[in-house]
Amino acid sequence: MTARGNPGTRRTRAALTGAVALALAVTGCAGGSDPAAGGDGVRGPVAVFAAASLTESFTRLGTEFEAAHPGTTVTFSFAGSSALATQVNQGAPADVFAAASPATMRTVSDAGNADGPPVTFARNQLVIAVPEGNPRSVAGLADLTRPGTKVALCAPQVPCGAAARTALDAAGVPLTPVTLEQDVKGALSKLRLGEVDAALVYRTDAAAASEVDAVEFPESAGAVNDYPIVVLRQAGNPAAAREFVAYVRSERGRAALTAAGFQPPRA
Repeated sequence: MTARGNPGTRRTRAALTGAVALALAVTGCAGGSDPAAGGDGVRGPVAVFAAASLTESFTRLGTEFEAAHPGTTVTFSFAGSSALATQVNQGAPADVFAAASPATMRTVSDAGNADGPPVTFARNQLVIAVPEGNPRSVAGLADLTRPGTKVALCAPQVPCGAAARTALDAAGVPLTPVTLEQDVKGALSKLRLGEVDAALVYRTDAAAASEVDAVEFPESAGAVNDYPIVVLRQAGNPAAAREFVAYVRSERGRAALTAAGFQPPRA
């Protein structure tokens, strides 16, 4: 999961490394004082629908949650937020939904399928993902329009695609991608397979990928996505679902998300 590249890339990696160390320190200090540390009799399965960009961090949190709450089993469905929202609204069995944008979450809330108001638990920012070593010397969005440069974006209905379009418009860059993917993992996969030269993905996904460098660009600051989470109205295990949401928002949950490169929600 380490990467090398230009100085901007190395600064990004160094910042994330520092965040990981800080997050692990917070986790170690949490001890048994965390209100989501178990002992409450919560049992049974918890089905979580979550944005693809949450794959690594939520998988870790699921394992920790099961350890903290013996008798629970967490299963995940990771995909593009818009696809998951459609499945929820069509009656797919799930207890918790975590989306990569408030707009996507609203489609679930407006359909009456959220059990209470969603709560923002993290934020995420885009980077330009390039092969390790940044062979095309990409330094910003304008470089993606060079002749022969192939770029992958998420589809516009997906939160990472909407954020990419916002950033590109802010930069005045008329980029035409060679592919539009249904989630951020799909865009990153195109890069790792060598089918494109760059991809606009979340900072967390670039940090988790091997043989990938992340190039920061200033316009991403105006296209940061809030991540909301909610217990679903049709939850089969609402008590465990509420406890899982509390765990994600707990000190330990925040530490895991920070370690993955997520930003904390706005105060």
